[in-house]
Amino acid sequence: MNYVKEPDNYAEIPDVHSNYRDSKVAILPFPYEKTTCYVKGTQKGPAAIIKASAEMELYDEELGNIFEAGICTLKPLDVDEPPELMAGIAYENAKNLLNDGKFIVTLGGEHSITSGIVRAFREKYNDLSVLQIDAHADLREDFEGTKYSHACAMKRTMEICPIVQVGIRSLSFEESELIKEKNLKMFWAKDIVDNDKWFDEAISRLSKDVYITFDLDGLDPCVMPSVGTPEPGGLGYYPVLRFLKKVCNKKNVVGFDVVELCPNEKEIRSDFTAAKLVYKLIGYKFRDFGK
Repeated sequence: MNYVKEPDNYAEIPDVHSNYRDSKVAILPFPYEKTTCYVKGTQKGPAAIIKASAEMELYDEELGNIFEAGICTLKPLDVDEPPELMAGIAYENAKNLLNDGKFIVTLGGEHSITSGIVRAFREKYNDLSVLQIDAHADLREDFEGTKYSHACAMKRTMEICPIVQVGIRSLSFEESELIKEKNLKMFWAKDIVDNDKWFDEAISRLSKDVYITFDLDGLDPCVMPSVGTPEPGGLGYYPVLRFLKKVCNKKNVVGFDVVELCPNEKEIRSDFTAAKLVYKLIGYKFRDFGK
């Protein structure tokens, strides 16, 4: 498997801890953008996250030397096909990495990449659910001529396995009707941004094996301004970390993606925050390393 070496890999991790053979984690940059409809630029997200990660300290004050778990950075997945075909390519790549025993971290790109990846995970994990952190429900049946738009990402995903949605604060009438019809439990941003009381209920609704899809607009735009649609409100950085840590402690997190960063060269805090979030979540999963 082709991988990127220091200094062009995630966090500039030395090869002894970032070669493909020995790494537990495989970071897959997936700079796909075909269906975004407001601020463009998600195709630049993976490169921006990797560039910002070079400025992180490899030692984490909470988790130690996270990189000792082995974090390999793969070459970017270059896909120019329409979203219907892209989903199949995402599936095949995820399946191959799972067959190699890797913990996959996918860097988007737009949210449309998620359902194909989840399909590969569902084949390996029978008791799989998906935790979505997002400002938007993404439950449309179709949008602007395709069922594989970023606005349909979780509708396609819930056809594969159950989902739990956290941080939602924007949806269409169509999506609201689906929520009522399917009796979906939503953890609305307005109910959770100022407390941690919802953690246990949200986690209880997840199955044993959990895939996390993190749309960065789930965070408050004061924390994460560089996203395609920066909805007001949203989750804070430390509350999200507390929640993710608890999820990793209680459930078997099997992989995750981080999507929808729209880098702005005049505002780099979003890039750095995304890079740090990725590192923290890897650390919560592999918390026995680096101590």
